[in-house]
Amino acid sequence: MVGKPKLETVAKEAGVSVPTVSQVLRGTGRISEKTRKKVLQVARKLNYVPDNRAATMRLGQNREIGFSIQNMANPFNAEVILGASDLLEDEGFLISVLDARGDPDRQVKHIEAFIGNGRGGLLWVPALGTPERTFDLLRTHRVPTVTFLRRSAFGDFDHVGIRNSEATATATRYLATLGHSEIAYLGGTEMTSVRRERIQGYRQALLELGVGPARVFDSNDTKIAGLQSTLDLLRDNPEVTALVCNGDMVALGACLALLRSGRRPGHDVSVIGFDDIQDAAVATPPLTTMAVSPYQLGRRLAQVLLERLKRPDMPLTISEVEATLVIRDSSGAPLSAAD
Repeated sequence: MVGKPKLETVAKEAGVSVPTVSQVLRGTGRISEKTRKKVLQVARKLNYVPDNRAATMRLGQNREIGFSIQNMANPFNAEVILGASDLLEDEGFLISVLDARGDPDRQVKHIEAFIGNGRGGLLWVPALGTPERTFDLLRTHRVPTVTFLRRSAFGDFDHVGIRNSEATATATRYLATLGHSEIAYLGGTEMTSVRRERIQGYRQALLELGVGPARVFDSNDTKIAGLQSTLDLLRDNPEVTALVCNGDMVALGACLALLRSGRRPGHDVSVIGFDDIQDAAVATPPLTTMAVSPYQLGRRLAQVLLERLKRPDMPLTISEVEATLVIRDSSGAPLSAAD
């Protein structure tokens, strides 16, 4: 078996010195274009990949970032990961993503693995019920960390979140201006800080408007769960004419339930989602939603971590993104108002 190519192997094959190869691969030094092309061609031919471990030990910086998330299958999370990954890769970092699936024990194993493998920083959506020990672990090892969506009382970390309460209040008020008074909230099963804030905004808007009562229904945040939950909800609560949903996936499931039961979203029952994933704009019908641009959210998350890496002693930053109401065809006046 041929041995793994080394820097010396590339230098010998290219007929140049080891420092010259090193400078070409790092993009430094005053190297002629002819020599640079030759070195790169030889490196590709030999399948040479730089071993950055020595540089990492010498400079004290690892160019790999960990991302611990919950429910990677959700398109919202996938778009956030893509945004973060694109920006980090542009800055010379790689990102590795692990899905804790809401399990604090699985999550701590992931974080221990990130620490053990010397990740340079962590992007993190804390699982519900994360113990203080997990935060202590990150503080002890001085891992630059940015929490996302769920801010913890235990951690002194930078944070990027969403103004959840304001968003669902906006959605609820919009439905009320269309003439809806029987508005339900659908989605989520665990009372995470995100869901609690969203329900709070929904309830507060109903209280201010003097409509209601408030009705909150659980559903896993998937299209299939949203479909079944909506069928059950409308069977038992036929007076409901509008739904404010915990996320776009459950909202898309709700629209599908309406179509399958012979009703039209935005005509018979209005539906508003949350996130504005790519599928929202091309759904049947296109989904009204509270847009937070998940791809751009991911880039913002990565940018905060990069700033922390550049300036370790800078003050903590807490930023919350405002959601924007994007009106599409899944919302409209109730039949009683439209007639």
